[in-house]
Amino acid sequence: MAGLLRKPAGVSGHVHALSPEAAGWSHVGFDLWRLAPGEAAHGLLAGREAILVLVEGKARVTAAGTDFGEMGERLDVFEKTPPHCLYIPPGSDWQVSATTACVVALCTAPSPGGRSAARLGPEGIALEDRGQGTNLRHINNIAMEGRDVADSLLVTEVFTPAGHWSSYPPHRHDEDDFPRITYLEETYYHRLNPRDGFGVQRVFTEDGSLDETMAVSDHDLVLVPKGHHPCAAPHGVEMYYLNVMAGPRRNWRFQTHPAFAHMM
Repeated sequence: MAGLLRKPAGVSGHVHALSPEAAGWSHVGFDLWRLAPGEAAHGLLAGREAILVLVEGKARVTAAGTDFGEMGERLDVFEKTPPHCLYIPPGSDWQVSATTACVVALCTAPSPGGRSAARLGPEGIALEDRGQGTNLRHINNIAMEGRDVADSLLVTEVFTPAGHWSSYPPHRHDEDDFPRITYLEETYYHRLNPRDGFGVQRVFTEDGSLDETMAVSDHDLVLVPKGHHPCAAPHGVEMYYLNVMAGPRRNWRFQTHPAFAHMM
């Protein structure tokens, strides 16, 4: 597998294009566009479902033959309001036409089909707290296990306050042994406030066969093929990430690193 830290391909247009083949795994795909007003992105899903997330800005969206009108509300992701999102079934075409400057994420995974295109937010999404102390972070649950809105995809937004840890205590989901643990590939799309700050993410296995510590910048993408994957926001830098997970089954079961099990 190539490096786990993927930099955006420029500051506009199709800046992330991660297929399972490019990632070196089997399930998760992630694409991201940064569009100016009047610009558009489009595609056709073949054998894969998608959850489209308006990370920032507004756009007119059509998918699976349906015009969903203008979607999007927050102009800056750090407003922390619930995102406008759309489920798109396999075999569907889709198009996004920006009405303001916008950032659009397309999260994909294999699917047998059978669902209809449907809005997933902002209705039904409310900011929730997770953790305590300097492990406190805030979650927008877009499509986790408790919402039966997809066949494979698990998608969530996380806001980590400055000086706090996130995806912590360290945990892994890299074995297919339900209900003890599930195998889920995962991507992190990072945003930072201020934008010229940095965050830190470590991806490591207990046997040391994988151990990468990365300084992440605004709009970076991190791949988690296996192992533990905590991240941290330095003092004075607020961190956002959009998580995408998928694997053989749509369940999130993890194992905490033994050294941190007492914290659970």
